[in-house]
Amino acid sequence: MYLVLLLLPTLGTLFGCFFGRAMGGRGTAILTTTAVALSALLSFVGLYEVGYAGSPCALSLGRWVHSEAFDAEWGFLFDTLTMVMLCMITGVSSLVHLYSIGYMSADPHLPRFMTYLSAFTIFMMLLVTGNNFLILFLGWEGVGLASYLLINFWFTRAQANKASIKAMIMNRVGDVGLALGIFGIYALFKSLDYATVFSTAHLHAEDVLIFFGYEVHALTAIGCLLFIGAIGKSAQVGLHTWLPDAMEGPTPVSALIHAATMVTAGVFLLARVSPLLAYAPGALQVVTVVGATTALLGAVTGLTQNDMKRVIAYSTCSQLGYMVFAAGVGAYAVALYHMIIHAFFKALLFLCAGSVIHAIGGEQDMRKMGGLARLLPLTYACMVVGSLALVGFPYLGAFYSKDLVLEAAYSRGMATGLLAYLLGIFAAFCTSYYSFRLLFLVFWGESRTPKAGVRLAHEGSWTMLIPLLVLTTCSIFGAEGLKEAFTGLGTPFWGGSLVAAGGLTQSFEAELVPLSAKLAPLVATGLGATLAYLVHLGPLRKLALKALTESQLGRTFYIFTNKRWFIDKIYAEVFGWSALFFGYHVTFKTIDKGLLEVFGPTGAKFSAASLIPALRLRSWTSLPHYASVLAFCLILLLLSILGPASGMLSLGIGPDEGFALVLAGLALLGLAV
Repeated sequence: MYLVLLLLPTLGTLFGCFFGRAMGGRGTAILTTTAVALSALLSFVGLYEVGYAGSPCALSLGRWVHSEAFDAEWGFLFDTLTMVMLCMITGVSSLVHLYSIGYMSADPHLPRFMTYLSAFTIFMMLLVTGNNFLILFLGWEGVGLASYLLINFWFTRAQANKASIKAMIMNRVGDVGLALGIFGIYALFKSLDYATVFSTAHLHAEDVLIFFGYEVHALTAIGCLLFIGAIGKSAQVGLHTWLPDAMEGPTPVSALIHAATMVTAGVFLLARVSPLLAYAPGALQVVTVVGATTALLGAVTGLTQNDMKRVIAYSTCSQLGYMVFAAGVGAYAVALYHMIIHAFFKALLFLCAGSVIHAIGGEQDMRKMGGLARLLPLTYACMVVGSLALVGFPYLGAFYSKDLVLEAAYSRGMATGLLAYLLGIFAAFCTSYYSFRLLFLVFWGESRTPKAGVRLAHEGSWTMLIPLLVLTTCSIFGAEGLKEAFTGLGTPFWGGSLVAAGGLTQSFEAELVPLSAKLAPLVATGLGATLAYLVHLGPLRKLALKALTESQLGRTFYIFTNKRWFIDKIYAEVFGWSALFFGYHVTFKTIDKGLLEVFGPTGAKFSAASLIPALRLRSWTSLPHYASVLAFCLILLLLSILGPASGMLSLGIGPDEGFALVLAGLALLGLAV
């Protein structure tokens, strides 16, 4: 069953790749969607068998790479962590595949799009199922490739080209850290197999590695390097700028890759290497601070964005920050719980945004919308549920998962945990504000949509509505249904796939935080929603507009956050232009067109051109001189071949040297002629 689970999307990808044009858009879409849906069904069966019945499975298909002590095999591990990820990946992917049939129906390149989606799915499945770090890295790079192809699907658009290249470069920066971390694991453990590395981690708890000439704690250095890979893939602060720009791809791409699946690879990596991070408290502190900073930065930036998809994208950055700092305080089960719940409502929000954009002719600017609740009632209802689940409305979505993340950070009892808790509370306030701002600008108030868009407004086809309804149902009931299994005190659900740094008492400690700390996220959510109503629909509307336009502080805040903290500009000025200057003035003009040309082919060309006229002397133009040069060359050749009798070997001239001298003489003779 487990191999069939992996094989189905693979076959769908291969058939779409080689026979997509023959099957047509509808045929390719049906084939790939059916393959991923069947894989999702098998994933849920496997989750019951592995997670609830306690029967993990490991498969070995044979040797892959073998070189002296290095031995990597094609092996797959199906434990609870893997099956949870597979259910999320295949479940969301099958819904996005179904949604894409209606959303992309008018696109002539639908077979290629569906093939790319299916290819992304199989690479993501490969990433989470491998039993060693080499297969993980293979899936990691494959996901990056599929992401590039999907973002750049409309490759005739310049912005899509830029966004895909940016995503590729940012992910490559993170991949360097991941690769170095894997090198460090092999240097320390002499193996890349999960079972070998994790079972012997305690034996290397005090080991050191030489890194750039310094002795560093081995597991801390490895943990930080692996986390750099997670920073790139999960869009944490510093390498997060690719995620909002990746919205240039079709909306189903945003829902699949950049909301629910690909960006969670970093969180999965942290959970997978939890047995190593348990002995690297310094690395966990770094993870906590970076995650908390990302949660704040993403939430604050989303306050003033006007593109609907970009607002949701920065919301994704913020929520990923919650997951990462939950892992940083050792609450891996809570981080994964929030990740699954987030997959439900964030995919729902992106697909609802796609329905709005599809309904009004491609418009994405919220300032040009309004009053769409009357035209798109079902989409509006689903959007309300997704937004309420995101902000943590009681008994919906993040009300359970995000509050648990904050309580785990508070109960950690360290400065980094308290910092994460405080930043998370403020991020919750900002999340509530921009979520209700989106609802008010898009669906409430007076219509600002052009008449042509209003006339075209309509609900999508059944292939677009069914995924919305399924995700809405999951956003309402999923959090309560999974809470006890994922985070219940003493739950055996995770088996040995997670090793919490805080020990077995961590969940119990999170339950004993003060009531004020438990209620703070709900209060922050209420304040954010109230402020959004007062500013955009209530009596503070004109006052807020005046403050943003006439106040120096208001204009500065708006410009700073709307321009995304000028991080892209800093990267362009510091790294982009510097690289271009170095590439043109140093490597191109000085080295390529300078040194290499002078001492290379161009220099030899001009040297020969200036030497030939000097050789062409009048005294060389007679036949006796040609004969003399030829005879001299032949004599050298004979003397070098005759050996010791000639006496030439004592001068260091052997057969090879003599033959080279003959060729040189003939060349000079040819030049003279």
